[in-house]
Amino acid sequence: MAKRIVIDPVTRIEGHAKISIFLDDAGNVTDAEFHVVEFRGFEKFCEGRPFSEMPGITPRICGICPVSHLLASAKAGDGIMAVSIPPAAEKLRRLMNLGQFVQSHALSFFHLSAPDLLLGWDAPPAQRNVFGLIASNAGLARAGIRLRQFGQEIIEILGGKKIHPAWAVPGGVRSALTDEGRTKIRGWLTEAFATANTGLDLFKKTLQTHEREAQIFGNFPSLFMGLVAADGAWEHYGGALRFIDSSGNIIADRIDPARYNTVIGESVQGSSYLKSPYYLPLGFPGGIYRVGPLARLNVCERMGVPKADAELRAFKQMGRGAVTSSFLYHYARLIEILASLELIERGLDDPDLLSENLRADAGINSLRGVGVSEAPRGTLFHDYIVDRHGLLQKVNLIVATGQNNLAMNRTVAQIARHYVRGSEIPEPMLNRIEHGIRCYDPCLSCSTHAVGQMPLQVRLIAPGGAVLNEVARG
Repeated sequence: MAKRIVIDPVTRIEGHAKISIFLDDAGNVTDAEFHVVEFRGFEKFCEGRPFSEMPGITPRICGICPVSHLLASAKAGDGIMAVSIPPAAEKLRRLMNLGQFVQSHALSFFHLSAPDLLLGWDAPPAQRNVFGLIASNAGLARAGIRLRQFGQEIIEILGGKKIHPAWAVPGGVRSALTDEGRTKIRGWLTEAFATANTGLDLFKKTLQTHEREAQIFGNFPSLFMGLVAADGAWEHYGGALRFIDSSGNIIADRIDPARYNTVIGESVQGSSYLKSPYYLPLGFPGGIYRVGPLARLNVCERMGVPKADAELRAFKQMGRGAVTSSFLYHYARLIEILASLELIERGLDDPDLLSENLRADAGINSLRGVGVSEAPRGTLFHDYIVDRHGLLQKVNLIVATGQNNLAMNRTVAQIARHYVRGSEIPEPMLNRIEHGIRCYDPCLSCSTHAVGQMPLQVRLIAPGGAVLNEVARG
């Protein structure tokens, strides 16, 4: 009799989801599904609004990565106005995005994933969290909090507040960096670099004792996609799309991001509100691809800054062609923090950051605008169609978590096959499966909110609906 294990909700991610694990008659895992069970509806309820309002609306999709939606939405507005924004505005947008990378990646590694890596899979759930990390290693926890605060300070210095800044607009930005703000950012850098290096050292030591996890936590062939600069360097705001395969071969390159729909298809399953994009030439589900830190480091040829370039060389030695283990998303995330800090440091003296030439003004010159940039979790697409009055007729959002949907499903199944046996549901097994999802740092609020903390319930259910086994947290 076939059985099904349900993990609901998955914990220590942004948003709520559940996992179903399907067993055959012998108790072996046959498949797994990652379900996003929250519905948002931003694409539909934005119809009829002026496109100029979108940079103020879409950041409300998420309190963790509002900057990502702010910038992609503003870029879509640039396209509708058909303007090239002033150089100072682009440099300022880039600076804010780097701050967003630092704060988001610091949260993911130091607060959401480090409890697993440092406290162990067998630690009680009540201990295996950021509070347990504080009790175990207060210095590390504080350093992670401070590093995230640094990224948030950059966002606030530029945009006026840490969350949902109404700063980037179609045609540019509202305000420049000030001398006072620049001095404040510079004063944080030494501490931020030290914490980034601590994180890198910590993960490398962790990798020595987690070789098994690196082999089975989402280690499989797939495509990878991300933005790259014209010279193949790591990119987080502009550039063109590149796809590579698991052998490291470039299979599609220099794709205009506005033409994303020529290479990306979107599929929908009835079991989840989360869409499943795929590489169009290979069809669904064969066109599975991954985005985010792991993908960006796979598709780029260099980081463009010396310290991160040295780490990139070490990273690329971990794969034969592309680096295919999703457990190494953690390493890639830390390398991107280091690169972001180097780029912030290098760009602070640019006089354009203090310029008052910040905005291009124009009317409706195109009925479609596509804004694409790299969010911390992966490539983000905002696609708007408007009428002659600038009112939105259609909105399409493709977020990183959706693009990783097929990969997350495969990761859960791969981990479950190693740890699930029969009807037993041991706590460490649950956490390993959840951690496979946390490797991707999914943001479910973006991809489809919840308030408070929900318990984790896991049920083993027979086809007729009888509960064969149940485990509950909280």
